[in-house]
Amino acid sequence: MTLDPATPPPDTPPVPRGRGWGALATWDVAVIAVVIAVWIVAAVFVDNFANARNLSFLLLDIAAIALIAMPMTLVIITGEIDLSVASILGLTSSVMGQLWFVGLPLETTIVLCVLLGAVLGALNGVFVTRFALPSLAVTIGTLAMFRGLAFVVLGDRAVADFPFLWTGAVTSSIPGLPVPWVLVPLVLFAAVFGVVLHATPVGRSLYAIGNSAEAARFSGVNIAATKFWLFVATGAMSSLAGIYWTLRFASARADNAVGLELSVVAAVLLGGVSIFGGKGALPGVLAGVLLLGTLTNALQLANVSADVLNVVTGLLLIVSVLAPNLLAAARRAWARRSPPGQVPA
Repeated sequence: MTLDPATPPPDTPPVPRGRGWGALATWDVAVIAVVIAVWIVAAVFVDNFANARNLSFLLLDIAAIALIAMPMTLVIITGEIDLSVASILGLTSSVMGQLWFVGLPLETTIVLCVLLGAVLGALNGVFVTRFALPSLAVTIGTLAMFRGLAFVVLGDRAVADFPFLWTGAVTSSIPGLPVPWVLVPLVLFAAVFGVVLHATPVGRSLYAIGNSAEAARFSGVNIAATKFWLFVATGAMSSLAGIYWTLRFASARADNAVGLELSVVAAVLLGGVSIFGGKGALPGVLAGVLLLGTLTNALQLANVSADVLNVVTGLLLIVSVLAPNLLAAARRAWARRSPPGQVPA
């Protein structure tokens, strides 16, 4: 049998078309329900949780995680991962502080820092796509390298004399609402990433790569270019998070956001994205970010130590990996036990 060169072999699995806006999975809905339940419990049993000032602080706390989690969602859906994001944030903070310290205008500094993040992400992308190295190993290496560079740039100093016009704008709330202004660009970014992932051919190609790179390649998807630009986007968004972090705390430090990559990955997986790729939706991820932030905030108000918070984050990371697999196994077992013709619940 002769095959057309543009036609995939008969054994090639079909390329999945991704998930539309209305195709939220059971896991996504469950996470949203858990967020609502946790908010209710925390409002009833944790002092000061439900007051407007604390809710504003909660949203400020999750903003950096949300900024990084959005592009990280796309990366993990393709079957890759980027663990260097918090180090990019820290290096951005160091460079931002140093450039401001030597007298560069803050507007110019911010633009240069975003470009720096894109370059650092491109470096990850080159190692993964050009040299075919596993992203886990590459980004563990750049995690250490970027954090080391942050200390080379700024040492153990802290730059804290940023203009109030900028620091105040980052932390101020919309008049009459416990909602910080920073939520406005977050919503815009969420809309952009959501449309790209769920309503464009690019999004469908990401699911295709995660499910079967071979099928995606036969369907004409440029896998290397797609992954490269995802790492660039993740680097740029991590730098934006670094700029936000620096202005929010009015402090540029090399050790800013150490360990934040675990919270980002935990939120993404908790939101229903499969660590193996090919599955997930942005609304579930945003719910995962909110759930992680709410639990952290409530436990802090309850005077729980930072060590316990780390334990909780680790447990949530394990649960987010195990629970979907256990649920899928339970469904398969139920399907085997169901009478012929009966559709399992």
